[in-house]
Amino acid sequence: MSTPTPPAETVTALARRYRLELDTGTVPATPVWTLVPGITEFTPKIEPTQQEVTTYDAEGWSEQAVTMLAWSIEATLAHRAHPTTGVFNAAQEALRKASRAFGAKSYVRVRYYDRNGADDAQEGTALVTWEPDGGGPDEVDTIKVTLTGSGPLIEITNPVAGGGTFAAAESKTLKAGGDA
Repeated sequence: MSTPTPPAETVTALARRYRLELDTGTVPATPVWTLVPGITEFTPKIEPTQQEVTTYDAEGWSEQAVTMLAWSIEATLAHRAHPTTGVFNAAQEALRKASRAFGAKSYVRVRYYDRNGADDAQEGTALVTWEPDGGGPDEVDTIKVTLTGSGPLIEITNPVAGGGTFAAAESKTLKAGGDA
């Protein structure tokens, strides 16, 4: 019996590798991708619906089939405001307004991807839930945002693949001996 070759992938990916963007354009065929800033937690999910499909041929073993997929994103945002005017960030405001709308105005188009350029990028349409966390007088204003997919989550080409600005910055940090 031979010993398997150890994997070459020995560096652990960091959770902060994800970037979330919102389409703030008004023409569906021409997206205007805008950064959703202040993310402190980010959890993308794909959940399958499984149905039992057991037959006599399974000889007593249960069989399952995936019949549907649902996707969502749970994120916590540090609520961002302009330091002089106090006006809240436009992308965050668009999410808040969509959470209080009906019909077509309740949907947003989002994409998320690995800011270092890895092959991990998705895009889809979602409904928004906007839940302020509240807190005491010594706490910062954070918001729990849930994006519930409506329709498919489509794999896309990572917009920063091939040495995008974030990949270059991470590379410089690593070469300088910093912790990326």
